[in-house]
Amino acid sequence: MTTEDHLRAKLAGLPDKPGVYIMHDANGKVIYVGKAIVLRNRVRSYFHHAAADADRTRRLVADIADLEWIVTESELEALILENELIKRYKPRYNVRLKDDKRYPYIKVSMQEEFPRIYTVRQMLDDGARYFGPFTSSQAVYQTLEVLRRLFPYRTCNRVITGQDARPCLYYHIKRCTGPCIGAISREAYRANIERACLFLEGRQEQVIAEMDQEMGHAAEALNFERAATLRDQIQAIRHVIEGQRIVSENLHDHDFVALARDDGQSCVQVFFVRGGKLIGREYFVLQGAGDEDETEIMSSFLQQFYDGAPTVPPEVLVQTELDDLAVMQEWLQRKRGQKVLIKVPRRGGKRKLMEMAAENATETLKRLRAEWQADTNKHVQALAELQEALDLPAPPSRIECYDISTLQGSFNTGSMVVFAQGVPSKRDYRKFRVKTVEGADDFASMVEVIERRFQRA
Repeated sequence: MTTEDHLRAKLAGLPDKPGVYIMHDANGKVIYVGKAIVLRNRVRSYFHHAAADADRTRRLVADIADLEWIVTESELEALILENELIKRYKPRYNVRLKDDKRYPYIKVSMQEEFPRIYTVRQMLDDGARYFGPFTSSQAVYQTLEVLRRLFPYRTCNRVITGQDARPCLYYHIKRCTGPCIGAISREAYRANIERACLFLEGRQEQVIAEMDQEMGHAAEALNFERAATLRDQIQAIRHVIEGQRIVSENLHDHDFVALARDDGQSCVQVFFVRGGKLIGREYFVLQGAGDEDETEIMSSFLQQFYDGAPTVPPEVLVQTELDDLAVMQEWLQRKRGQKVLIKVPRRGGKRKLMEMAAENATETLKRLRAEWQADTNKHVQALAELQEALDLPAPPSRIECYDISTLQGSFNTGSMVVFAQGVPSKRDYRKFRVKTVEGADDFASMVEVIERRFQRA
């Protein structure tokens, strides 16, 4: 049976139900995952009117060798399953966040008696509170530096008993409140951490109000040292937030999501408005977008971004109407536990802020494209020099490097790193556990690793 006959038979068996469809290439690799209210109609649409389709869709259809589907009870279940399958298979024709790395988060270990605040790359269901994601590790560290100056906290892994003989250096430079020596009670320490969390949420005015009230109580109790400490903290917080721009008079929370596209490249800018103030922004580069419809790109981004976001605001503002608006709102509402609206701002301050987000997305994409072009020129030059040095007929498109390591003559391990077009391709990196060689024999270990590598080629 030819591939065409096989696909025709599969298409004939598609059900009139909601679900997820999975497309494979000739090697059995998943190349696209999608959801549908009616599987029969959605999947068949790929194979009709091909001449009018975008280049990306025509390439996708040409690569399809097999397809399967999973029926779900509702479109919401299909959306959730689609998201999980995209994360698992990373299909090349799906729109997804660029790079396979995990974006950094700020973690507050509230499950600990004396919580710590630090950066992580993965959210866990462990009772901690998370803030992010951030696209820049440097921005995370700068935020933590400010946070620790305003709300000193511990970062050590000590078991806190309050009975230690002496504190660490951070206590002396006022970057830790010294719970290890009993310099602060559990209740006071956790209150400080709660304020740090409010600060990260953009609730700085609430923090100031609480601290101002506590300062008054401390002064009334003649605890002037504590009152002075709170006064200094309040002044420091005001200094930090004085540059934040007030963009909304209703003091509500919103995310503004804007998309910029240019020559197959896509960049999304997210503005975070909390309590009426613009407290931060992040940009995300998308791959696989190509000439995909803007509505589809926006839906794909919202799925991936809020799937990894620790919090969802009550209102998400986007540039364009979504085809799956109702199910997307239902999914976000399930994540938040409260009502969530997705809107396109038409007028007023929200419209102006959306335009500003869109302008920032465009400028960010221009800057990134210039950086990418400069990097490409460097890689092309380096590959040309390598071609000349090794007398190759053409610049190498793929470079694989191998190494063997041992631990005291045992546990032989091989590693492979890969460069594609001169750029590290970390998703292709591999580690081999050497199975047939005992003792420190790098040459025999290398033979095994190379043989196993090319058996899988």
